[in-house]
Amino acid sequence: MKERGIKRQVVGVVVSNKMDKTVVVAVERTVKHRLVHKYIKRRNTFAAHDEGNRCQVGDKVMITESRPLSRTKRWRVSQIVQKAV
Repeated sequence: MKERGIKRQVVGVVVSNKMDKTVVVAVERTVKHRLVHKYIKRRNTFAAHDEGNRCQVGDKVMITESRPLSRTKRWRVSQIVQKAV
């Protein structure tokens, strides 16, 4: 039996939940500038599948890489780490 690779998991904040069963998650990372040698924040947004429409804007969620679910969705919400206040 062939083993599949380890799927990438990242933690981010939900910035939009206006679509049905889909949330947009912003993931922040810090990178070192190659000339100035300062650390800069970089942000990527990912569309993630939320089957039960459980996520609200401001929730901290863990998303897992998956097969393509639509034109933009390649991630699934695996768990809600922290609910928004």
